[in-house]
Amino acid sequence: MSASRFFRLPPLVAAVIAAALQTAVIGYMVEGRASILRSGADIRLKTLPVDPRDLLRGDYVILSYPVSTIPKSIVTGESPKGGTRARLFVRLKPGADGLWTAAGASFATLPAEEGSVVLRTLPFDYYEGSDGGVPDTLFVQYGIERYYVPEGEGKVLEEARNHEELEVEARVSKDGTAQIARLILKGEPLYEEPLY
Repeated sequence: MSASRFFRLPPLVAAVIAAALQTAVIGYMVEGRASILRSGADIRLKTLPVDPRDLLRGDYVILSYPVSTIPKSIVTGESPKGGTRARLFVRLKPGADGLWTAAGASFATLPAEEGSVVLRTLPFDYYEGSDGGVPDTLFVQYGIERYYVPEGEGKVLEEARNHEELEVEARVSKDGTAQIARLILKGEPLYEEPLY
């Protein structure tokens, strides 16, 4: 008897197994995001103006942050080889105005430190500077650069963002993954992200 004949499942059983696997994967993704929103460390970030979005992509707001531009002067430790994919760990500390700013960065994991939070960037293509070391500026993303809004409300938020009246409160997990918890317009909470 061949192995393929022995392991053949009836179509209904195969469909149920496939549906269960898909449900488990989606549940894992949703719970991972909800876990960060439930128990992550709170930070508040200033947003920066960005070029207008492509209207064909739907109603969302593109967000940019001062902590997405990392100067060479705050990067410590060894840097990866040029032309490789890398992640940066960025230590944020709160300012007197309640907004968090980048205080240090490293390509190696940064240890926990009282009064700070470490954000982990998304992987990016790393290229060395002209001197063979870290370039003067690194531009990074954290996975919180897009926020979906109800249909027709994106334009108002984009205008507020461009006038620097929009802020983001995010929660950061222990591994440095960030999730947007709420949008704040002129100091007042506007949208709060539900857990599920």
